Amino acid sequence: MNLFKNQVPGVAAATVPDDAYLLDVRENDEWRAGHAPDAVHIPLGELGARASEVPGDRDVYVVCRSGGRSAQAVTAFNNAGWKTSNVDGGMQAWEAAGRPMVSESGAEPYVA
Repeated sequence: MNLFKNQVPGVAAATVPDDAYLLDVRENDEWRAGHAPDAVHIPLGELGARASEVPGDRDVYVVCRSGGRSAQAVTAFNNAGWKTSNVDGGMQAWEAAGRPMVSESGAEPYVA
């Protein structure tokens, strides 16, 4: 259950534009297992130090495994002036929607 659902702007995984800036805030092992091909990876614990890497001049879509960590990131970014949206259901919903995924090992990607 996403405790932030009613407070955080969100979009369905199936509706994230193909050319979107997709920020994946999962841990390294989750990222290596499977992620969207063009996503940018900054683990949630590193966001404070690396926030300047995230563009402030375009919409940013934030994803994690199921939507909880990304909702935290969206809240923080939007409070700091970015325009971000949570990918509701995270990479689990991304995979269920049949969106493309790759793994860092070349093996069949999956959501860890």
